Parts: sequence; structure tokens; C-alpha cells
Amino acid sequence: MILSNPKFAEHGETLAMKGLILNCLGKREEAYEFVRKGLRSDVRSHVCWHVYGLLQRSDKKYDEAIKCYRNALKLDKDNLQILRDLSLLQIQMRDLEGYRETRYQLLQLRPTQRASWIGYAIAYHLLKDYDTALKLLEEFRQTQQVPPNKIAYEYSELLLYQNQVMREANLFQESLEHIETYEKLICDKLLVEEIKGEMLLKLGRLKEASEVFRNLIDWNAENWCYYEGLEKALQLRSLDERLQLYEEVSKQHPRAVSPRRLPLSFAPGKKFRELMDKFLRPNFSKGCPPLFTTLKSLYCDTEKVSIIQELVTNYEASLKMNGYFSPYENGEKEPPTTLIWVQYFLAQHYDKLGQYFLALEYINAVIASTPTLIELFYMKAKIYKHMGNLKEAAQWMDEAQSLDTADRFINSKCAKYMLRANMIKEAEEMCSRFTREGTSAMENLNEMQCMWFETECISAYQRLGRYGDALKKCHEVERHSPSTWTTGGKEPQMHP
Repeated sequence: MILSNPKFAEHGETLAMKGLILNCLGKREEAYEFVRKGLRSDVRSHVCWHVYGLLQRSDKKYDEAIKCYRNALKLDKDNLQILRDLSLLQIQMRDLEGYRETRYQLLQLRPTQRASWIGYAIAYHLLKDYDTALKLLEEFRQTQQVPPNKIAYEYSELLLYQNQVMREANLFQESLEHIETYEKLICDKLLVEEIKGEMLLKLGRLKEASEVFRNLIDWNAENWCYYEGLEKALQLRSLDERLQLYEEVSKQHPRAVSPRRLPLSFAPGKKFRELMDKFLRPNFSKGCPPLFTTLKSLYCDTEKVSIIQELVTNYEASLKMNGYFSPYENGEKEPPTTLIWVQYFLAQHYDKLGQYFLALEYINAVIASTPTLIELFYMKAKIYKHMGNLKEAAQWMDEAQSLDTADRFINSKCAKYMLRANMIKEAEEMCSRFTREGTSAMENLNEMQCMWFETECISAYQRLGRYGDALKKCHEVERHSPSTWTTGGKEPQMHP
């Protein structure tokens, strides 16, 4: 309406804003035409230069965008929005000195805003000038009022950020004193204990550190880092001392997996066999599908792999013969499902070793006895994928998802396998079960920015020689990272 008025048909700022709107609508060439026309009409307008910079940024021409922002600031040096946009691009291009200067300008203009102080402190933090960063953070902290009897999350995060800078500056004693002083004001109590343990270790106060790590293990007995910290604090060197520690923790936390799994990484030969036997049996008895994943990191040691293979094949033979893990046992027999999980494990084991035909034999045997278990068909598809037979892999993954059509994960896996086998239409139909009705699945997935599907599509089109379709998809993916102007200053969220 403004531009239709003959008096204002050449109004520079209005032309620039029309260009910006066109760019948001995806009409890139028209957008540039209007913005350049606006800039010619009013080259002294900071708005025109700012909009031109936004267009350059949306095309990822960051250096050009920075030049435009600087030209805009020459005309309006105290414009907060332009300064914020400039600082974002400076950090993007790792121009840390420039970022510091821009954040200083913002601090001068808005000294009462939290973001101004934090942004300026971050600039010094990134430049590794830790002393100045800490001074700024402390000055800002002293201006903050903490309401009594109220949880102040933002104040808590400020204290934790202060402590992080101290730790990076190797001020271990100061960090420990700081965390102990403000402990009651920090909401994340677990992180407080973790920082205490780390700092006590660095300062050589091993007895206190060991107490902290024992408490942390009581809170979460599955965190491997806590065991590593406890070992360092106790200065355990011999194998027997380490094994004894894990045995004690295992007795205190009988349901925890980590104190039984971690010794398998360092126990040798005979001791490894004994511990592995104790670890495997209860997991097979209760049926633990991710058991192989838990042990997969041990497969870099050939001796341990052969021990695992020997143990599990012996279990299989004995379970088939008399229903026990060992032919010399008596008492209550194992449930029939135990053999299923043993054979499922062996299929994964031989697949990992590259013995695909043997893996297929085992998985087929299990499927014959239990044809309703999704994990079995999933594993069979995986074996075929590793063999390079992608068509067969996709068919078996389709079989797996047909057992539970409401499972989004298995649906997505099936679509991915189909795309790897160049079955694009079938993959789109598979995804349509979880996309919005009334629109095509491909359009909806593009709208949701479902990147894994689109990148797999690109590869499939390329393999099929459909380069035009592949290129079109590439442009669609590239458009998923638009200017932050269109997302309210935040990066767009990517859907899993």
C-alpha cells in the first residue's frame, strides 16, 4: 500500500523491508532486487544497510554481512539490534577481538541488562583472559539481589559459570572455596559434589575426594566417571585392590550394572572368565536385549573375545541338552527364554566378527522358535545390511516394523533401510504413517526439517543418477538454516 502511492514508490526503507519479507517467503532473487533498489534510493539509511546484511547472512555470506552491519553502524552507531546482530556474526567468524568491542558497546548502552554483562564477560573468557572475565562476573554478581526463601535458578547458573571460569584458569583452591561458600544457593546439588570431587583430586586432598566420590556413587551407581575418580583418590595400583573395590560397591548396590561391568575391562585371563561368567548368567536368565551393546567395547581384545565365545557357546550346548548353563548343575532349570537370548547374543557376536552366515544361522533358529520378537527381525536386517544385501535388509526391517506399527523408532529405521536400498517411494509411504494427514509425507518431512530423511534421500537420488532431484533436495536442506531474523533470534530446532 505504501509503495503504491506515487509519492513513496521509491522510498528506500520500505523497498528494503519488502525485500526482507520476500526473502522470508523464499523469493531470493526478487528480495535482492528490492533491497538493492532501496539501498540506491537511500544509501544513508541504516535500515537499508541492516536489511542488506540480513540477506547476506541468510545466504551464509558472513563477511559481506559484517561489512553491511558496519556501514549501518556508521549511520546509527548506538543501534542495539544491529550491534547484537554484529556480535553474533563476529562470534560465528571467531573474530573474538571484534566481539569484545561490540559487547563493550552494548554494555555501555545497556549497563543494567544481565545479557550485557554476561556477553562482555564471555568475550574475555573466550580470549582466555580469565582474570578480567572473573572480575566482570563478580562485579555483576554483587549487583544481584537474591530473594530469600526462593529458588533463584538464574543466580545459581551465574555462580556455576563463575566456577567454570575458575576451573579453566586452573584456580583450583579458589574454585573449591567458591563452591563451598555458595553451595546453598546452587540448585544443581549433583554438579556441586562433582566439582568438589574434581577440585579435591587436583589439590591432592585424596581422603576427602574419596568420600565425595563414594557419596556420588551412592547417588548414581551407573556413572563410570565416579569410579574413575574414586580409583584415583584411593590410588589403587594392584589388580586385587581394584577388584576388591568393585566387589564392595557391587555388594552395596546389587542392582547396579557398572560395578560388575567395569572390572571386565581390566581383568585378565582366568579372572576375566570368572567375572564374565557371573555377569552373563543373570542377564541371560532375565532376558536383557542390550547385553551385547554393553560388552561391545571389549571386542578390541582378541583373548577376551575368544573367552566370551567359548562361554556362550558352552551355555547354548548345555541349555539345549539339560536346561542348565553347565552340565554339572542341578536344581531349578533355566526358563526356555534363556536359550533364545543366548542364541540372540551369538548372532550379534558373529555379526560383529564378520561371520555373517553363522550369524544368520543363529538368528534364523531363534526366529523359528519365537517369531513375534521385534529385536530378532531387527538383528536379521542388520546382518543383511552388513553383508551388503540392502534390499533383503529393508525387507526384514519392514517385517520388524509390521510387528509394532505404533513404534516410531522402528518405523524410522525401516524408512532409512529402504532409502539405503534406493526404495524412495516405499520409504515415503512408511513415514506417512507418522506425518500429518492431508499433505504428502515428503512435504511434511521437509516442513518438520527431518534432516536424516532428506540427506538419505539425496544419497539415494545420487545413486540412482537422478541428479536434478538430488540437487533439489540439497537446496531444501540448505534452506533449513535460515537467518535468525525469521526465528526470533534463535536457531531453528531440528526434529529427530
